[in-house]
Amino acid sequence: MTTAQQLNTQFGIKDQLSFREDASGLIVADIHNAQATASLCLQGAHLMTWQPKSQAVPVVWLSRDAKLAQGKSIRGGAPVCWPWFGAHATEASFPGHGYARTVPWRVIASGTEPNGATRLTLRLEESDKTRAQWPHASQLDLTVTIGEMLRMELTTENTGTTDFVIGEALHTYLHISDIGAVRVTGLDGCEYWDKVGGSVLKEQAGAISFASETDRVYINTTATCVIEDDKLKRRIHITKSGSLSTVVWTPWIEKANKMGDMGQSDGWREMVCVESVNAIENVVTVAAGTAHSLVVEYHAELM
Repeated sequence: MTTAQQLNTQFGIKDQLSFREDASGLIVADIHNAQATASLCLQGAHLMTWQPKSQAVPVVWLSRDAKLAQGKSIRGGAPVCWPWFGAHATEASFPGHGYARTVPWRVIASGTEPNGATRLTLRLEESDKTRAQWPHASQLDLTVTIGEMLRMELTTENTGTTDFVIGEALHTYLHISDIGAVRVTGLDGCEYWDKVGGSVLKEQAGAISFASETDRVYINTTATCVIEDDKLKRRIHITKSGSLSTVVWTPWIEKANKMGDMGQSDGWREMVCVESVNAIENVVTVAAGTAHSLVVEYHAELM
């Protein structure tokens, strides 16, 4: 396994990007540049935090009780769900949301953008275990660009001779003041599968507000979403391409308490997931010899 010291030698950027080994034994990349700070765990290529210098509090939320552990997902940040979203279609023993978020990735490139942002590219490492769950010739890369804006590009390349179908998501947790005091705009008129209401197809009317558990898969939409947060006096813009589904999720108190790592008794109140997804009828066929990219950009502004 490549050590943090080796990564610093090959990919570190002075005064911008460095690597360290966490107490768990996992390696974390730390980004500190003139525009923002961020951290990313190489296991799962899991962006854990992002805070532009213009913001008094983080934009990407990480649970106070988040734990880094070999082979385990991290509560918060931006988990990579791939090559399926939700439960596997036929194998109940396979992990929900795929295996990408719990397996090793390796750094393949780093650099600085002309505007001063920091760029880091990682590639999923295949193994006998991953191939047993996904027996298709493929390559998965994630490029994260950290600056005043956060940009994430997840690219699936079909390196084989037959087409395959993927479901995917950047399952991003966004930091908010209080779940009962924010609203999400941009999805008015969109159809969605209400996963709390027994997978019933409904239509959104107006902005989304929250008073109970919410788990919705909005379909056939490329819309930009905005989290409007009056208490923090800011808006978080989520702009995407290569994605036709958007998931909006909050566990609320009962489900959050069962999870055990949402941040003591009230951590769930300070987050909402607005996820850029391809799922259900919007899964993606990647033809042999082609590639598909899901790109999301996040930007926070004061109201």
